[in-house]
Amino acid sequence: MADVKDRIMGALSAVALPDGGDLVSRDMVRALTVDGAAVRFVIEAQSPEQAAGLEPQRRAAEAAVADLPGIETVSVILTAHGATPAKPAPNLKIGGHPKPQAGPMQVPGVKSIVAIASGKGGVGKSTLSSNLAVALAKQGRKVGLLDADILGPSQPRMMGTNERPGSPDGDMLTPVMAHGVKMMSIGLMLKSDREAVVWRGPMLMGALQQMLFQVSWGPLDVLLIDLPPGTGDVQLTLAQKSQITGAVVVSTPQDVALLDARKAIDMFDKVKVPILGLVENMSSYVCPDCGHEAHLFGHGGVRDEAATIGAPFLGEIPLSLDVRLAGDGGTPIAAGEGPVAGAYAKLAQDMVTRGIA
Repeated sequence: MADVKDRIMGALSAVALPDGGDLVSRDMVRALTVDGAAVRFVIEAQSPEQAAGLEPQRRAAEAAVADLPGIETVSVILTAHGATPAKPAPNLKIGGHPKPQAGPMQVPGVKSIVAIASGKGGVGKSTLSSNLAVALAKQGRKVGLLDADILGPSQPRMMGTNERPGSPDGDMLTPVMAHGVKMMSIGLMLKSDREAVVWRGPMLMGALQQMLFQVSWGPLDVLLIDLPPGTGDVQLTLAQKSQITGAVVVSTPQDVALLDARKAIDMFDKVKVPILGLVENMSSYVCPDCGHEAHLFGHGGVRDEAATIGAPFLGEIPLSLDVRLAGDGGTPIAAGEGPVAGAYAKLAQDMVTRGIA
């Protein structure tokens, strides 16, 4: 343990201060604790004024310690002399297993939990999740968005934030606000969006359980959960651990996508999760030059499938270059105006009218 702390202090001695010296030589490191692969400490400035200018040093200290071998998570609190620092955020510890639970639980303060699902990747489920969340918020709903695609989190990029969740009491995480939506993603806890999450099933289930019940979500009208593709551990954990209201299944109209969408529908039927409706994504494409409308992936297949299984058809979302550009830029297209934003607004209004959100 002493050797680990010595290495940490050595790394922190390389973090220079604006007015000279470094964190160690100026004796500003407090409450250093090492719990396995998790490290926590406080940077204590001499005054609130000095602390206000040390956020770059806090981030540099966090990065320097995170780069040390054997360190997986780092929590650094910046405070001023005489102030009471906030407790560090709880640790989503790599390798953690889910806590024992008697049955499905209600997420405190959340009226409705809606899973956004697809049987396969590439149908635009995550894009639809972020835009639908923003569209519902514009309808006046209190909305949360949980990125449950833990191995491939994309919501931080599409929602335009890399802010780390806070924790006022050291027990519960505070979700990040983006475009009027409360958001949580494992991607917000990684060092960068290039870092891979290499976890086995129990780790995924434990992380999902923590992001459901160890986050101060409420009060929310609806919590949208962006599920990973397929019918695996995350989907089953969600159904078994939370009192989920139902699922919205997203698919393109082509037959290959619908084959896998049907598997997702069958999975939810097996675990007794209601299908709240189906959405046809990439339903049509309008040429920006000539105005011609084309159906690149076919058209109407999802509407027909909804009729076959007796589920509501919630609407069509067109294919547009602007959707991709907006997502890459961190501002979902539903946050603005235009035909595609209008399609999301219509979808959101339909869900509100049906009592889904």
